[in-house]
Amino acid sequence: MRGALRAAAFSTFVRAGPATPPAPPAAAAAAAMAETPPPNGSAGPPPGSGDPPGAGEALVTEGRATIICPGGNEVFYNPVQGFNRDLTCAVLTEFARLQLQPKGIRVVLPGEDQPDGGGAQDGDPKNGDPATPRTAKPGDVCEGGLRVLEALAASGLRSIRFALEVPGLGAVVANDASPRAVALMRRNVAFGGVGALVTPHMADARTLMYQSKVNREPFDAIDLDPYGSPAPFLDAAVQAVSEGGLLCVTCTDMGVLAGNSPETCYGKYGSVSLKGKFCHEMALRIILHSLDSRANCYQRFIVPLLSVSADFYVRVFVRVFTGQAKVKNSASKQALVYHCVGCGSYHLQRLGKVTEHGNGFKYGAASGPPVGPSCEFCQHRHQLGGPIWAEPLHDADFVARLLWALEQNPGRFGTEQRMRGLLSVVTEELEDVPLYHTLDGLSSTLRCNTPSLLQLRSALLHAGFRVSLSHACKNAVKTDAPPALLWDLMRCWAKLHPVKRERLAETSPAARILAVEPTLQASFALHPDANPSSRKRGLKRFPENPEAFWGPKARAKAGGGISPSLQEKRQRLQNKRSARTESGAGLKMFPCKRFKEGSCSLGADCRYSHEEGVPAAAPPDPE
Repeated sequence: MRGALRAAAFSTFVRAGPATPPAPPAAAAAAAMAETPPPNGSAGPPPGSGDPPGAGEALVTEGRATIICPGGNEVFYNPVQGFNRDLTCAVLTEFARLQLQPKGIRVVLPGEDQPDGGGAQDGDPKNGDPATPRTAKPGDVCEGGLRVLEALAASGLRSIRFALEVPGLGAVVANDASPRAVALMRRNVAFGGVGALVTPHMADARTLMYQSKVNREPFDAIDLDPYGSPAPFLDAAVQAVSEGGLLCVTCTDMGVLAGNSPETCYGKYGSVSLKGKFCHEMALRIILHSLDSRANCYQRFIVPLLSVSADFYVRVFVRVFTGQAKVKNSASKQALVYHCVGCGSYHLQRLGKVTEHGNGFKYGAASGPPVGPSCEFCQHRHQLGGPIWAEPLHDADFVARLLWALEQNPGRFGTEQRMRGLLSVVTEELEDVPLYHTLDGLSSTLRCNTPSLLQLRSALLHAGFRVSLSHACKNAVKTDAPPALLWDLMRCWAKLHPVKRERLAETSPAARILAVEPTLQASFALHPDANPSSRKRGLKRFPENPEAFWGPKARAKAGGGISPSLQEKRQRLQNKRSARTESGAGLKMFPCKRFKEGSCSLGADCRYSHEEGVPAAAPPDPE
């Protein structure tokens, strides 16, 4: 009965909207702030109405939004994710252009005077409205605009920024399961004057998305940015998004995705992660594989628009479509990864293959494996990872639209320079080459000096192969050259910069690779195309962290209260045995592992607790 009432209440909420009177229009707030966009950080009161911040609360400004942020880590907020939110606003704006243009709705930002290129424009007869052009601006409620769901909204900052900065929105639902977070969202929505667009809602995110599918009221865009893994929400998300809709997914569990816990990665994402130099790009391909495989269960498939590895997380933007015929291609889009534990070489094995058959296509299993029992270069064993997404990570046309929009609206985002640099590197990536090598990885394998980026890129270009950078790693070498040629180039480099082979073990990867003579004469002379455009222009491609501990923050504690910071945990838990203090203060809270095993006897003057553990019993006598 309670579940039925909740479903009915949600259905009424979606159709009729909130029962309370709306706050002052968001358009007035956006117009008032359009002249002088505030910097990120603390700020004065915004133009909206609502309760002012109380004791222990602070005002935080990001983009054009100002919110009330409580102390004590009661509701999660991480300023490091400002780049994530800026990028999402930019992507959602361009997605709105694509979706609303066929409806005759023109998306306009301040400073954009030229109409969108291509497609039907306002006032065209084929738009169904030959007389009245329709224009969508930030802060306005757009009739027929996008319905957006922020499934895990916390303070509501992202949803408020959507309302103030993204044109073409019809409604934004800011959802969270925490009563404390929803109460704060209501205050922030009123405080920012965006009640006409943003509706706070309290429910389990999965229940909300499943219910929207049952009611046949899908969302045009769904944003998932959980604390940790988004895996529990992916199944509901791929069903609740509309046809051609946008899914924005963040993963901050990089330890799992980067190979530290491959068994956990398989349980969450259906893929085995590997701890290789390419781990950050592989993390992107794992989450794309997981999204596509879950969508396939419902005859749906994904098309990536943009996939980004930044700071301590990965962020993907994909569109979801329906089509039984296209789903058959999905097996050929996934691949297993054979990774050598010695030299780091890798090979991909597609799961399926597609061949032309008359006027159609024939689908089948791929042939393999692409490697032998051991690595052909260093005779070490292979690790098997994946499956991963083996198709392009980005849509080149969509990324070009994002860059164009940044040029048309300088100063729109606080992280604009970083966005421009990252997107420029993305446009230079080889889209048909999964994963990458690294300069330091290649040279450390051979125990030789490291060639410069331009030298190695020049050698590959002189050899007739393509090469690019990767936004995921500043030392990345992404190339379509086979591993055999890459090691030949490094052998030639080692001849120019000799390695002390007497110090190499006979079974080491370096000794076995250098024992083979190169089959070509490499040229490391500067190639005209060796220096990428983004590097020539001095764009901000791989910025350093602006301050110490620039990364994930402690999880918000349920029910309020201060939870220990990650820095405190690191200091208390790491290097307990190797970095003992003279007094041993603080170690008594940890049980002695050797005492539990029955072998301590206060060796090296053990300072750990012997109270909680009991020495392990001796094994029984077999006689």
